[in-house]
Amino acid sequence: MSGYPHNHNPSAPYGAPPSSQPYSSAPPYGAPAQPYGAPPAQPYGAPPAQPYGAPAQPYGAPAQPYGAPAQPYGAPAQPYGAPPQNKPPKEHNKPSSSPYGGPQPGGAYGSPFSALLPSTFPPGTDPNVVACFQVADQDGSGVIDDKELQRALSSYNQSFSIRTVHLLMYTFTNSNARRIGPKEFTQVFYSLQNWRANFEKFDRDRSGQIDANELREALLSLGFAVSPVVLDLLVSKFDKTGGKNKAIEYDNFIECCLTVKGLTEKFKEKDKTYSGNATFTYEEFMLTVLPFLIA
Repeated sequence: MSGYPHNHNPSAPYGAPPSSQPYSSAPPYGAPAQPYGAPPAQPYGAPPAQPYGAPAQPYGAPAQPYGAPAQPYGAPAQPYGAPPQNKPPKEHNKPSSSPYGGPQPGGAYGSPFSALLPSTFPPGTDPNVVACFQVADQDGSGVIDDKELQRALSSYNQSFSIRTVHLLMYTFTNSNARRIGPKEFTQVFYSLQNWRANFEKFDRDRSGQIDANELREALLSLGFAVSPVVLDLLVSKFDKTGGKNKAIEYDNFIECCLTVKGLTEKFKEKDKTYSGNATFTYEEFMLTVLPFLIA
C-alpha cells in the first residue's frame, strides 16, 4: 500500500514529497527504457506465461507452485481474507512482536474492541482536570463512558458530537470499548486545548470556521502534509455548514484531525523506513480503517 511520500525525511511533515526528487520523477539519464507496449522480459527457462483466457489468480491468494495441480473446476473458492487451508487459523489471543495488531490494552489480540485497563492521573495533573473527571464519574468506577465524557467536555463551553467523542476515545485508548480512564481523560483534555489553539490560529476572521486553505495549513502545522486530492476529500467529508463556500467548524475540525492522525499513525507503524509505502494484510487493513468508519 503506497502513500504520498518517497524517501521521507522524518523531520519533515509526514506525507510531504521529498525536496531532492520530484514526485514521479523519470529514471536516471542513460538508463535503458522499456519499449512501450513490450512484454516484461521472461527469464530463460522460466515457465510459460498464463495462457490467454485462463482464470486469473484470486487477489491475495498464495501463488500456485509451478507444476502443481490446478483447482478442480467447480470447486468452491477460498473466501477472500480467510487463512490458507494448509495452515491452522491464527490464534487471536497470542501476543505478537509486530507493532500492529499486538496485544491491545487488557483485551483480545488485535481487537479494537478490547477492554480498558484501569489507569491513574499522571503526576502534576491540573486539579481542575481531576475535578472534572470526578464529577463525570458519578458511580466512582474509575472510568467514564461516552455520554459522561461528552457532558464533561461540554462543561467547558464547547459541544462535541457523539461521533467526535467516540473518535477521541478510540484514539487515546486504541479500543472501541467506549470507556476512558483518568490517564486517557487527561490526554484528551490537554490535546483538545492544543487543537483549539491551532484552530483559532488559522481561523483568522474569527468566523468559527476554516476553509480548505486554512485546513491545509492547520494540518501541516500538526505534521501532516496531505495531497490536494486528499484535502478536497477531507473538506467534502467534514463540511457540515451547508453553505455555498465549503468550510469546517471546530467540532468537525477535531473529527478531521483525529481521522488524519489515527490513519497516519497506523500507516507509519508499517512504514518503518518512512518511505511512504507500507504492506498490510487484508485483516490488518480492515482493522485499521473500520474503527474510523463506525465511530
